[in-house]
Amino acid sequence: MIIPVKRLTLAKTRLRGALTGGPHDDLVLALAADTVAAAGRCAEVGAVLVVTDEPAVRRKVSELGAEPVADAPDAGLNPALEYGAGQALRRRPGDGVAALGADLPALRPEDLAAALTAAGRHRRAYAADAERSGTVLLTARPGAPLAPFFGTGSAEAHRLSGAMPLDGDWPSLRRDVDTAEDLAEAAQLGLGPYTLDLLRSWKATGRGVLPRPREDAGQTAGGGRVGAVQATVATFDEEARSGSALLDDGSEVTFDAAAFNASPLRMLRLGQRIALETDDSGHVVRLTIPTIP
Repeated sequence: MIIPVKRLTLAKTRLRGALTGGPHDDLVLALAADTVAAAGRCAEVGAVLVVTDEPAVRRKVSELGAEPVADAPDAGLNPALEYGAGQALRRRPGDGVAALGADLPALRPEDLAAALTAAGRHRRAYAADAERSGTVLLTARPGAPLAPFFGTGSAEAHRLSGAMPLDGDWPSLRRDVDTAEDLAEAAQLGLGPYTLDLLRSWKATGRGVLPRPREDAGQTAGGGRVGAVQATVATFDEEARSGSALLDDGSEVTFDAAAFNASPLRMLRLGQRIALETDDSGHVVRLTIPTIP
């Protein structure tokens, strides 16, 4: 898996200033760290190479078990990916290669694994972002060139290059972050620990309040509603069988006995991670944990 990361001062310019008072470089690094960490935990990923010349990124991804590779071409995103693919093939000549965006803070390893499994049926394949205009994942089977065409309109560019579109419902993979609204939507899906901890630290000092997500934030790329958002148990009354939970953007929601009784759970502990299923009005109707369907 090849993940390119620009120098932090040059990356994610549309996101700069999205969170008032929040250091832009810290946010970009956290987004990349959560992406690399999730990719490294994916069962379908043999190794993660991060193409970057940013010292802070090189240190962080090394801590996460990925291998940093210098951006030798220093000529933009696609040359960096081509170079990274070449380096990957030198290390693992019998493997296919894939390129993943570095701005997927809600990425779940199981979503990535499902996408890579689907991609394995095709010589080259790609997964578009939530808006269906950009690309979050590009893959090539052994012997096929990666041939990246990342940039404006990359989904169409990859389709025209012969790569097959992947239509699976993988919301955490498709939600890349280019704007403040994108980040708010990623928070609804459940942020990874690095971005989440950073936003919590900013919120504790009165900085970095996320904007409201777009009205279609509950929609997946396929048009259906996201079934649940992740949260952390804040309170639980065992007798009343009700309580509250903190969403990953720091906001608090409550759930009643009916929602708890509709779940497979028998008890909750403070700090436990759960998923909240809501109706169209935002009322919590059921809660689960990630390993319980």
